Amino acid sequence: MRRERGVALVTLVLLQLFVVAAGAHLLTSDVLTEKAPAPVASAEPPPVPVITAGPVLAAGGNGPLPAKGTLAGRLTEALGDPALGDSVGAAVVDAETGAVLYGSGAERGITPASTTKVATSVAALASLGPDARISTRVVRGSAPNSIVLVGGGDPTLTARSSSVPVYPRPASLAALAMRTAKALKAAGATRVTVAYDDSLYSGSRTASTWKPGYVPEGSVAPVTALMVDEGKVAPGSHQRVPDPSRAAYTAFVSLLPKYGVAVAKPAAKAVRAKASAGAQEIARVDSAPMYALVERALTLSDNDLTEALARQVAIKEGEPASFEGAAAAVVRVLARLKAAEGVRVFDGCGLSPKNRIAPVALARLVAAAASPANPRLHPIVSGMPVAGFTGTLGHRFVKNGSVHGLVRAKTGTLDGVNTLAGLTTTRSGRLVTFAFMADKVPPGWGKAEAALDRLAAIVAAS
Repeated sequence: MRRERGVALVTLVLLQLFVVAAGAHLLTSDVLTEKAPAPVASAEPPPVPVITAGPVLAAGGNGPLPAKGTLAGRLTEALGDPALGDSVGAAVVDAETGAVLYGSGAERGITPASTTKVATSVAALASLGPDARISTRVVRGSAPNSIVLVGGGDPTLTARSSSVPVYPRPASLAALAMRTAKALKAAGATRVTVAYDDSLYSGSRTASTWKPGYVPEGSVAPVTALMVDEGKVAPGSHQRVPDPSRAAYTAFVSLLPKYGVAVAKPAAKAVRAKASAGAQEIARVDSAPMYALVERALTLSDNDLTEALARQVAIKEGEPASFEGAAAAVVRVLARLKAAEGVRVFDGCGLSPKNRIAPVALARLVAAAASPANPRLHPIVSGMPVAGFTGTLGHRFVKNGSVHGLVRAKTGTLDGVNTLAGLTTTRSGRLVTFAFMADKVPPGWGKAEAALDRLAAIVAAS
């Protein structure tokens, strides 16, 4: 997982074939439904009616099931690779029926590492919906000519130039400052005091189950409800600021004078203050929609964003926006989906080595996300890295080039842990999901990654 944070985002792979099919359908529909002109007397024979063929693309993923004996034999042999160690679990599930096509230690809880993000993403989309956004606001303070910057928990809020191309497009701190200044000047205020409110989140800023080095090495920032650029000290840097909330506040205050509003320096103890209930909002910016945030979190294996998603679930579900509250809320949502069995989590992103998810539970979560019955969950599929092309799989499957583009999967990496969970269509056209997990991996993570890639390639070729 710590390697995954450095993988650059490549344009997410879209389902172009389905777009083409939809376009073809629209063209043929227009031909058939357009009102015909009134007949005109003519010696010419009547036009031949247009007869359309069937759909350009038939529904996929419902081909015959792979032969269990052949699949089991090949997977069992590959699972014995010494690079995976002696604590390995595997599950292959038919996406349509949920039937287990292959299992080995499939119901035993294994450290999932970053594949925990699949569970968090399912909960976020199911609880909040794909169109939900996270807002950062400025409200009036209790004193005259005072304002409060209120964090809503959006770690993608950026202080960078809006001209930098990023997907999904983040909310801009500069835009918030500009809107704030415009509202203040319209009300006759050109000098204000500014405080910040990051009280939406509660509890510790780092999980008790995290290793102490995660923040210093840059794997994750202290989790706060107010931050810009995921708490990084500079673009492209992994290093994090010690107090993301105060850094965001400082950046916001520095922007106001550029838009004609001077900032009076308050006493240091007054900088952090809770906004009054019902305080008048004077400006706001919103994050990208939830579906795009989930796609980004999965493609980039973004720890900061996934922790924020978990807390948004906690708020929606009426739990404290803490590590404990978020974990309880995620499992509650999964229980409503009848997908909580075999899932035990202590954080949202998977940095906790105490998380446990059974391979069959993880494979079934992916199957739920791919199901036509759960369209709200489909961004999980579109957000998963694509073998040989995007995100944390962009450099993978080097020796399995025949499945480039055919496997979508979420990776997971911690010290001694390597996991891979995703989906593919078999050679016979059956959509299946899988989870391969090892949490006692010998030194040399590269060999374990290659072993997991071979397992996924076997499923794709079955």
